[in-house]
Amino acid sequence: MWRFMDKNNKKWFWIILGLTSFIIFFQLGSIPLLDPDEPVYAETAKEMLAFGDFISPRIYGEFWYDKPPLYYWLTAASFKLFGVSEFAARLPAAFCGVACVMLVYRCGCRLFGLRAGIAGALALTTSIEYFYVAKAAVTDSTLTFFMTAALLMFLEKKYLLFYVCAALATLTKGPIGIVFPGAIIFLYLLATKNWQELKQLKLPQGILLYAVIALPWYLAMYQLHGTVFLDTFIGYHNLTRFTTAEHSSTAAWYFFMPVLALGFFPWTALLAQSVCAALAKGRTQSRELLFLVIWGAFVFVFFSLSSTKLVTYILPMYPAAAMLVGWYVGNCLEEPSFQGWTRYVWPSVLSGMSLCLLGGAYYGSQLMPELTGGVHCLAFLLAAMTGAVWYAARKKKPRIGFGGQVAAMALVAVVFVTALVPSVAPAFTTRLVASEFEAVYDGQEPVYVAKFLHPGFTFYTDVYGQEVVSKEDLQKAIAKEERAYYVLRQGDYESLAAGERGKLRVLLQSGKMLLLQQQSAVAEAFAEAHAF
Repeated sequence: MWRFMDKNNKKWFWIILGLTSFIIFFQLGSIPLLDPDEPVYAETAKEMLAFGDFISPRIYGEFWYDKPPLYYWLTAASFKLFGVSEFAARLPAAFCGVACVMLVYRCGCRLFGLRAGIAGALALTTSIEYFYVAKAAVTDSTLTFFMTAALLMFLEKKYLLFYVCAALATLTKGPIGIVFPGAIIFLYLLATKNWQELKQLKLPQGILLYAVIALPWYLAMYQLHGTVFLDTFIGYHNLTRFTTAEHSSTAAWYFFMPVLALGFFPWTALLAQSVCAALAKGRTQSRELLFLVIWGAFVFVFFSLSSTKLVTYILPMYPAAAMLVGWYVGNCLEEPSFQGWTRYVWPSVLSGMSLCLLGGAYYGSQLMPELTGGVHCLAFLLAAMTGAVWYAARKKKPRIGFGGQVAAMALVAVVFVTALVPSVAPAFTTRLVASEFEAVYDGQEPVYVAKFLHPGFTFYTDVYGQEVVSKEDLQKAIAKEERAYYVLRQGDYESLAAGERGKLRVLLQSGKMLLLQQQSAVAEAFAEAHAF
């Protein structure tokens, strides 16, 4: 890495590494794991260690075919080194988040120059969704790192490293680890008509290298579990989820438009200009810019066509978007080019987006008053940032606008983890319920847990319990009239008939989560007999 760096490059390397590490690692373990996603990955890694089985992932003691094992392996190693904790659960994702930013800096400098490398890296690390997901115990930042590494290795013509990184992406989240890079490269070669590059791709050696790294786990799982593994992992978690909406509320084709606008904020204020300028230049001068546009567009369009949509799915497009913005900002920092009325597009778009973001935050604070203090801090920072960009446009000094955005968003990241997320965390974690449960549970009675709360409850208690998927499951459990504990969401509880609710005693309510106890029919009869 150091060979391409002069003294100035190295100085900026350490500055960006320090700022990125601060944003992503600050208060990393201070917030409990948030249901349902974070505890799923943490619990599966914990059970890998408990069962001593690093081939077949498990959750609640049962085999689990949701994801390949690489992220579980990294998390299990983190648990082994640092103990089971929120910090250790999030450490692999955070490390990959930092590594991806530094990769964007390195390749941005090599492809487009120092200014573009600096601006691209800082844009990535200060975009809202990127730093938030990098602080979460989920697979997305790990996948994004390996996929970014694969695609950038292709651009740098380091083809064997491309296959290695694609294989690691495949071990992180499945076939998209090779399908996405392969499709993006194909579209790029199609757009540039540069089919001669296929001869340089070292396909025989690369395919063999990819197979040696990526395929052994898949073959081992098929050998151990047979077609149930293929049907569940490939059939359901990849094909069915693409063709059938898992969450109807997010199935709309335009779902990722607001997600991108907010997730890449505040740099979405520059994204359209960056893409247009890159397309204009990429057709004639810089094929690397065209490659970045195809990369970002493919990820966005693919997941927009998918029936199942989650906000984190488009994270792999952010490094490409950040490099495009970095290249554009690098050009704007040449102050003579920051002329004319077009320089006011940036602050105008930023102002509108900031108002929308504050409007949503204010609405949230009406529903959850505990957010009010954090929203006030957010409002001040966004106002200061927007003011700095307007001033920069008026004075034709883009450095002030760029620096103002970076500084403001670094502080926004601090507000997120010290004021905003901690305020709402109790409503999205079972840690408090689990703590109360452990204080009263004697290890004998059955425990029924709502599906949404099951991963977090198990992670914090080491009690698997019996999963309640539907209202009928819950009613059947209550009808047994046995002494039992229930961990439910308030909506599940309120959906019961009055007589059924009367059989349950509320021990604790945390947000909209309830810990309840049901006495057996014999115990209730005994209590009634001695009441007089």
